This record gives sequence, C-alpha cells and structure tokens, in this order.
Amino acid sequence: MGTNEDSQSPTPEEVSAHYASGYEKNRLSSGSGKLEQERTRELLKRLLPPAPATILDVGGGPGGYACELAAQRYQVHLIDITPVHVELAKKASESQPQSPLASAEVGDARALKLATESADVVLLFGPLYHLTAKQDRLQALREAHRVLKPGAICLAVGISRFASTMDGLRRGLLKDARFAEIAKQDLKNGQHRNPTGNLEYFTDTFFHHPDELRDEVASVGFRVSGVYGVEGPSWLLPDFDAWWADSELRERLLQIAREVETESALIGASAHIMAAAHK
Repeated sequence: MGTNEDSQSPTPEEVSAHYASGYEKNRLSSGSGKLEQERTRELLKRLLPPAPATILDVGGGPGGYACELAAQRYQVHLIDITPVHVELAKKASESQPQSPLASAEVGDARALKLATESADVVLLFGPLYHLTAKQDRLQALREAHRVLKPGAICLAVGISRFASTMDGLRRGLLKDARFAEIAKQDLKNGQHRNPTGNLEYFTDTFFHHPDELRDEVASVGFRVSGVYGVEGPSWLLPDFDAWWADSELRERLLQIAREVETESALIGASAHIMAAAHK
C-alpha cells in the first residue's frame, strides 16, 4: 500500500483480520483506554440530544458505547465492518434484554443502508482512521450527512497525527528503528503503515491533524461546532494505572482533559480527537 492521499484504503477483509482476536472488546477497560472511555462518555452526555433519539453507531465495534446508550433509552443501530465485532455487540445486547440494541449488522461506512434523513445522531468513532484514502473518508462523511435529519449531529473521531510519536516516547517503542520510521511517516502525512507484523505498532491507518479533521468534516456540508481533544495529555503517564486507581488523582486527570479539550495548542496531544458537527 502506498503512502499518499490517493492510496487505496484497507479492504474490509484486512480490517477484519486485524481485529479477529476480539481484543477491541477489552481495550477500553485497560490502561489509558479507561481515560478515553470516560472522556468519551462525558462528551456524549454533553453533546447528544435527549433520549429517545435514533443513533447510528457506525464502526461501533463490540458495542461498548452503543449498549450503554441503549441502556439510556436511545434507539441505537450499530454497524461495523468486522463480523466478529457485530457478533460481540449482539451478545452484549442480549445481556441487557430490557434495553437491547435496535439492530446490529455488518456494513460499510461508505454505503449506509439507512434511509435519507432518518437518524438524529451519527457516531463515527472508528471508520475515519481505517479509511486511509481521503476520498473514502469524505464518502463516509457524506453518508453520515445524508442519513441525518436536518439539524442533527455527527460526532466523528480521528487518531491524532502525533499519537505514534508520543506513544513511542512513552513506551520506548522509538528505540526500534522500524517504529521510528513509522512515526516519521505519520508526522509527514498521517499515513500510518506497519510492515513489521508487530501488532503493538497497530495496522494501516490514517492519523489526522486536528485542523485536517475539522476541514474534512466541514467539506461535505457539516457545520463544525467544536473539535475536542478526548484524553488530553494525561494518557502519556508511564504509571497511568496507579494514577487511575486513586480516585482523587483520577479526577485530576479528567479535569486536566476537560480544561484543555479545546485548547488549540494541545488538542493534538490527545490520542483521539472528536469533531462535533451539525447538518
């Protein structure tokens, strides 16, 4: 696969192969994933319309956020390109029979099956970084725009352009010359490529500069109301688990993230960036 903007995005089969182990199910309950999860919950609570709104969770993975939102009485339809994720989401839904998902099925963010102007919310928490070709990212955003009702909201997440470099420093990965080349390419144009076979180095993806995420979302007709750093810089702590285990320190980490979430100089210090936009 090439490293320019016109390169082909990974196929559904390639993305599915990366997630075949089901590791994504537990990612948000370990390490700095816990900060990502808690901050995402905060942003959802603040930005979503009240239940019972219809939410389309595109790239919803194993259904962690989707099932939580269903438990809050939202009507949640989950779509994911990875069959194992959809099966995990269905099982999670079955475990809460009083508030199940409205649906969960395999699908592609670039060709949604929902009717035009039928959703109150579209969540794009995964597709934009797996679509390495810009034209594919824009097509996914156009589809989100199409299925939303007038005035409805899209929350689109990208991985920060600087995530590999920061994570490489935090975990010592940059001691490996191969990873150093990966991070160098990320900084150059966001095209993250991992030819090593080492799963710690992630898979072929695209990492956004915060301004670039804003521009791509706006380019398909959305009105961007905010771009937020999800974790802030706190995810970089080498002893993160010890901080998180202490309730007072945990709140301190969350407060830091809240205070700098829209600080332009620090948005890219978060591992994940969320754009909020209305149709």
